Amino acid sequence: MKPLPPTPALNDLFRLLPDRVAAVLERSAGLDDSAYLHWESLRHRKPPGGLSDREWWFALKWRRSSAAVRVPLLRATNDTPLTYTRHARVELGVSKMDRLLAGRQALPQAAANPATRDQYLASSLMEEAIHSSLFEGAVSTREAAKDMLRSRREPMNRDERMILNNFRAMERLREMAAAPLSLEGILELHRILTDGTLDDPGQAGRVQRPGEVRVDVIDHRVNRVVHTPPPAEQLPDRMAALVEFANAPDIENSQYLHPVIRSILLHFQLAYDHPFYDGNGRTARALFYWSMLHRGYWLAEFFSISRLLYRNRRPYELAYQQVESDAQDATYFLIQQLEVLDQAVAELFAYVERKGRAQLSLRRRLVDRGDLNHRQLALLDHALRRPEAEYTHDSHATSHRISGVTARTDLLGLVAKGWLRQVRVGRRVHYLPIDQLEARMQQPDP
Repeated sequence: MKPLPPTPALNDLFRLLPDRVAAVLERSAGLDDSAYLHWESLRHRKPPGGLSDREWWFALKWRRSSAAVRVPLLRATNDTPLTYTRHARVELGVSKMDRLLAGRQALPQAAANPATRDQYLASSLMEEAIHSSLFEGAVSTREAAKDMLRSRREPMNRDERMILNNFRAMERLREMAAAPLSLEGILELHRILTDGTLDDPGQAGRVQRPGEVRVDVIDHRVNRVVHTPPPAEQLPDRMAALVEFANAPDIENSQYLHPVIRSILLHFQLAYDHPFYDGNGRTARALFYWSMLHRGYWLAEFFSISRLLYRNRRPYELAYQQVESDAQDATYFLIQQLEVLDQAVAELFAYVERKGRAQLSLRRRLVDRGDLNHRQLALLDHALRRPEAEYTHDSHATSHRISGVTARTDLLGLVAKGWLRQVRVGRRVHYLPIDQLEARMQQPDP
């Protein structure tokens, strides 16, 4: 991706087009700005009648500036403050998150029910851990990565180590969410995320120091620098400002900052400051989750933003450049991330509904087979779709966040019904679906 050049500044209107200022500003209120186009997109489109492309841009910039909010504490390398516009797409996006994530709308029953929520939570933690790592270049299949996490086996290479680290960091985030953020907490998360994956292990859990060569953000597809982070000498002050911003009240100095906006901007600023040798993107996304949970958006732990970013990374990367090239206007990043959140929540609800229908269908088929708990039903549903799967006490315990004793009881119950068989692998017992499981489930219990 080619770096975006700076956009024309609003001050240029008065300097370059002094005779057109009044006409341009008069047109600004009536222009459609619903798409919130960046200059690089706008200049290739036909402007409204009576305006040149630059006049169209200046008119929109004037309108945006009148609705701009200066974000306290966050700034660019040249001290340009981070801002965002009170735009309809931003306001609609945060309103939807309030309804969907903070419990003000009916939630999927399975996610709200303590009896089944741990199954969905374990799955979501795995999805975020896997895709956050894949986004940063780890190489693994989703099924192989899930097998490693479920079975709790040691990672076999650096890529699997990165995935395991992400999983452990997501679990740690849940513990940290109740407390204010600290610099030590950020460093701890970075240490967990990068453990055993860096060429220089001494870089884990510390910011770059004055005198060290800063690590540029490079688009490796074209071998081009797309972002040069602030000098290391600025990092102590920047990290302190980031922590203060993360912990600030929603209303400060008579200005309200929506918690979801704060969470997204925390994500942006950590990635912009790029304080670490490696692992900045993973740490930035982790801070987003911390902030959402800390501010009461509890359903955030059930979805994965990295899965969507991995599928379509260009809009995410482009949004960073649009902000930096347009005088730190973070509206581009807010709009992009709110769209990701909207899609992530929709996929979560669809997933829970789909799983609920599958388990209801399975329950109906097993209505005369005796009592099965929701964990056993989930395992049977998985086994019907994956007849080659193997289960252990550890894998079942991890999938449902239960004790090893409870996991063993579940599995032995399915063995007793004749639906799983036991095989010994070394010193461990594995449980495999029997051949022709579906046909066997139609028969009376042994």
